[in-house]
Amino acid sequence: MPQNEAPDTDRKGRQNRSQGTRSSWGRWVISALVSLLGLVAAGFAAVAVLVAIALAMAYPNLPDVAELADYRPKLPLRVFTTEGQLMGEFGEERRTLTPIDEIPEVMKHAVLAIEDARFFEHHGVDYKGMLRAALANLGQAKSQGASTITMQVARNVFLSAEKSYTRKIYEVLLTFKLEHLLSKEQILEIYMNQIFLGQRAYGFSAAAQIYFGKPLKDISVAEAAMLAGLPKAPSAYNPITNPKRARIRQLHIIDRMMENGFISAEEARQAKDEPLKLRTASTQRTLNAEYVAEMVRQAMVVQYGDETYTRGLNVYTSLRAEEQQAAYQAVRRGVLDYERRQVYRGPERNITLPAEGTARDEAIDAALDDHPDNGDLMSAVVLQASPKEVVAVRQDGEPFSITGEGLKPAQSGLSPKASAAVQIKPGSVIRVLRNPDKSWRITQVPEVEAAFVALDPRDGSIRALVGGFDFQKNKFNHATQAWRQPGSSFKPFIYSAALEKGLSPMTVVNDAPLFFSAVETGGKPWEPKNYDGQFEGPMSVRRALARSKNMVSIRILQMVGTQSAQEWVTRFGFEASKHPPYLTMALGAGSVTPIQMATGYGVFANGGRLVTPKLITRVTDFRGKVLFEDRTSPEDAPQVIDERNAFLMSSLLQEVTRSGTAARARSTLKRPDVYGKTGTTNDSVDAWFVGYQPTVVAAAWVGYDNPRNLGSRETGGGLSLPIWIDYMNTALRKEPVAEYKAPAGIMQVGGEWYYEEFGPSQGVQSLGLSDPWPGASITLPPGSTGESVPTPGTGNEDRRSILDLFRN
Repeated sequence: MPQNEAPDTDRKGRQNRSQGTRSSWGRWVISALVSLLGLVAAGFAAVAVLVAIALAMAYPNLPDVAELADYRPKLPLRVFTTEGQLMGEFGEERRTLTPIDEIPEVMKHAVLAIEDARFFEHHGVDYKGMLRAALANLGQAKSQGASTITMQVARNVFLSAEKSYTRKIYEVLLTFKLEHLLSKEQILEIYMNQIFLGQRAYGFSAAAQIYFGKPLKDISVAEAAMLAGLPKAPSAYNPITNPKRARIRQLHIIDRMMENGFISAEEARQAKDEPLKLRTASTQRTLNAEYVAEMVRQAMVVQYGDETYTRGLNVYTSLRAEEQQAAYQAVRRGVLDYERRQVYRGPERNITLPAEGTARDEAIDAALDDHPDNGDLMSAVVLQASPKEVVAVRQDGEPFSITGEGLKPAQSGLSPKASAAVQIKPGSVIRVLRNPDKSWRITQVPEVEAAFVALDPRDGSIRALVGGFDFQKNKFNHATQAWRQPGSSFKPFIYSAALEKGLSPMTVVNDAPLFFSAVETGGKPWEPKNYDGQFEGPMSVRRALARSKNMVSIRILQMVGTQSAQEWVTRFGFEASKHPPYLTMALGAGSVTPIQMATGYGVFANGGRLVTPKLITRVTDFRGKVLFEDRTSPEDAPQVIDERNAFLMSSLLQEVTRSGTAARARSTLKRPDVYGKTGTTNDSVDAWFVGYQPTVVAAAWVGYDNPRNLGSRETGGGLSLPIWIDYMNTALRKEPVAEYKAPAGIMQVGGEWYYEEFGPSQGVQSLGLSDPWPGASITLPPGSTGESVPTPGTGNEDRRSILDLFRN
């Protein structure tokens, strides 16, 4: 059947031709693929060659990373109290270098979970992560990073955060170099200490203190997760300023920790439920010791130069935290109590208040930002004002009312007749205080200044120091730098000199007027007065010092001699040039600083030795190596006055606190072992109290920077003594009563103390009894002149020198 076979033949032919075509096409595809693969391989080879050349050229230019083997980041200067409480920190970066074995596992796990879970598996570059990031970056304008912890260390230590291929190449090369040189633990340690975490905090140890107020070793899983979220974007995930975003990232990190097996599901649930207690400005425990910290900073700069701020120096001082805070609060209270008695000077500023709404809130916030709080002296903007009520608002936006006693300090500003500069009205920026009963009181930023310093008289260590009302307002340290007239608080040093010339506590001295005429002085006449304007006639030295009688002090200085007294006071640490040899020295017309006064009184307190004030006890580096340690001994201090002199002066100064101008000290503290002297200069320009107990000596001063009258009724006993008492309430709380025992060479007769060689019938018996006093007439014993000893220093030449102080 030839007709039937033809179709089969055709089909077979067509099938053969089709198979041949497909076979050719397959060979062509295979050939093309081979060629393409060859081209790709050649391309990769070319790229590899180019990369190799680039790496070969770049590698020699890489920074030397060998120094990281001994990692030394910039560490700030830190200043501590004697108990180890931080009171000051200086440096661009807040950082506490923490060895890797002291970083808790929970913190390491939180960081690894979110930053580099395969850190201990890869060799610096996580290729899986890079591939994942490369795929994610396709078609995106912004690139997604795939940096490992090692790569971040390379970038943070040596490179910028710039996103470019060149920087990435250097980063990878540095990563390989770091992985070759350092162990994984060393790299992780550098990262945990180097990374920036906001709030000027570098490293997780500093961040734990700044955000939570606790050591890194004490943080929980929840806190660790919150801190671990900061490296990506410290400002965006700051739990204080952006709590919502920070919380979202914290929860994500907790999940990652669970996924990676670092915590269990139950631990994750507990961490998510844990409430965090952040260390905000209102919860921070602050020690107000800025003046002391600045003193230390200056001393360290002199010793270590610019390295002071990067070397990680830890300076330990003799300051006692509780006493320092007591001194700070005492100065604040004393100054603000004085301010209540002053004329109201008006609002600090007046703003235009927009209508209710966002604009109004923004205007109030801006005004308060320009006038920040000064400790407990807070700023507020007035919303309503009348003589009976002021409604004001602070940054929390909650209006509060001030009425009654709270308006009295600013009553003149609420009067309808008040001048524009003084008037309180809506929009006025004022200062307010919160009273103990939670009510409010209007006040004002003080213009007056104050200073306080307390020392241990046994070794000179500074226990507390406040250089002014507020460090941010005025950084001038009045405790160490302010040269002021000491007034009557200087009299004990003149009395001390007189004891060596035969004066005794029972010597009778005439409190009678003195007058130096223009003829006698060769200039203007001088007629000194007692501070109370009263003359009481003859009285004992003990009573005269207790009542701070100026006429008695002048007569005693006449007996001592001005030149001799000038030399004597240098024994207490005073500079002779600051105390000219004139009779006005008896009234404290020279110049002293508060710390000098405390040092001088310390000589009486410790039995006659001049002990130099000291503040810095030890300096260490960041590893704890001791660079300096104070090894001075109290026995090294020179004996500058006889122990008997110190005892008698303490007896006289105890009388001041028992029955004299400082009797308030003994009655308030309810203890007999307090000694001291008030001081008020001419025209009430400077107010002082300097006093001691055998374990602590302190000086308090109040005055204006530009000297002017504090007020006709203001005295050292009213202004400075309360500050001293306030501090002593804390300083002596645990101190037992400790009165002085009479040393050898002292005798007691009739209840009074004497040098053995200057007993009741010896030494100086009286001074100035020939001078009359108001309302009295005296009959001297036959042949008596009223003077029992010569009185050097009373000639015309000496009297003329007095008026040299007053000619201008």
